[in-house]
Amino acid sequence: MEGKQRDNWSSRIGFIFAAAGSAVGLGNIWRFPYLAAENGGSAFIFIYLLFVLGIGLNVMIAEFAIGRRTQLAAVGAYKKLDKRFTFAGVIGVLSAFLIMGFYPVVGGWSVAYIVKSFTGLLSDQALIADAFGGFITSSYEPLLWMLLYMAINIYIVAKGVTSGIEKAGKILMPTLLVLFIFVAIRSVTLDGAFEGLKFLFKPDFSKVTGETFLAALGQQFFSLSLGMGCMITYGSYISKKEALPKNALIITLIDTSVAILASIAIIPALFAFGLEVNQGPGLVFIVVPQIFAGMGALGPIISAIFFIALAIAALTSSISLLEVVVAYLIDERKMKRKNAVAVTGLVMTVMSVLSSLSLGAFPSLKLFGVAVFDFFDIITDKIFLAIGGLLIALFVGWFMKKEDMKDELTNGGTLEFGLFNVWYTLIKYVVPVAIALVAIFGIIAIEQTSLMIFGLLVILVLAIFSKKL
Repeated sequence: MEGKQRDNWSSRIGFIFAAAGSAVGLGNIWRFPYLAAENGGSAFIFIYLLFVLGIGLNVMIAEFAIGRRTQLAAVGAYKKLDKRFTFAGVIGVLSAFLIMGFYPVVGGWSVAYIVKSFTGLLSDQALIADAFGGFITSSYEPLLWMLLYMAINIYIVAKGVTSGIEKAGKILMPTLLVLFIFVAIRSVTLDGAFEGLKFLFKPDFSKVTGETFLAALGQQFFSLSLGMGCMITYGSYISKKEALPKNALIITLIDTSVAILASIAIIPALFAFGLEVNQGPGLVFIVVPQIFAGMGALGPIISAIFFIALAIAALTSSISLLEVVVAYLIDERKMKRKNAVAVTGLVMTVMSVLSSLSLGAFPSLKLFGVAVFDFFDIITDKIFLAIGGLLIALFVGWFMKKEDMKDELTNGGTLEFGLFNVWYTLIKYVVPVAIALVAIFGIIAIEQTSLMIFGLLVILVLAIFSKKL
């Protein structure tokens, strides 16, 4: 890239931490605990693990293989292998781009709450909910924190693959794991926490329904950063000596471990302080601070540690999303890295400003009847990612040569992959059907019919336009 040999990860551990960081994000920390609590505790976790090993892991292996075989990011990879699927890469890049239209807003909140932990947030437990509402609806304060968060992303990605993303991953991911282990230990040692552990890990199959299976399937799919070009892009930087299936398994286990750690850190504490489990950002920015407010002098310190971990989780994911778009501009538009980062970062910042303002200061900022923030969230989470993942499975299973994929996953026959035929059967038959169900039910769940139609029309236009790329 940039007229030089393409960047590569300098070490295996650097790649693993970077890719695991891409997978571990805000969804692991607030969404997984809520879904587990509402869907039978360990019954949900068991189903989730089955889907992770049967579907998510297999799609990740496929994305790594596509990226490494072509040595190109999402769009270029598909174009090189089969031009008919170029639009699948475009959908991935567009998904990453749109997610970065709202993700930095929440990332900024997490950074802000590190400071707020020491500046009176926990002084009155009854006012914490009002404090969060007042914060996100402020006209300027959340913008300042979002800009700081975005600046950190831009700085890391501008440094490049080895000096920026890989170096950050080596520091941030171990830090994240240590911080969450600390918070989890503190949570389970609180008086009354044992009831929370029972609630979380005692399986309640009476709560398992068809929606539980769909929730578990959707959670693992989105949690692992699949269908948005991240793993194809990161895969394009992998050495030909690395064992892709083994590394994908390690990354998947790290991502799942963080999700379970987050549940242990949050749910027992909720029971200890007599609080109810809540869904979405409220669980992190309203309910969790109430837990820390009840811990006395240790409260601000543990609160700050928690939100540092949350900010790290958000950061490791968002730098991978920024890199997807930057890599596209470098590979396909021949831009220099720093120029690509500057242009992309500027546009994403403008989008994030609009998203932040749409939550309170300017609620009239809407697209298709929903706030700009919700628009970016819905169109990616419910439409683009699921369809992007479906196209990956269909492409690998039905359009790529089986021999080529086996050659890539065995490093030219030098490594053993004894489960290749099992993996290939899953990616060809099982995974497409499962992801199709997520896409169908996700689209049906969208109440804004006009938004659903818009999303599908965008995909159709991309399919037509990409033939000219």
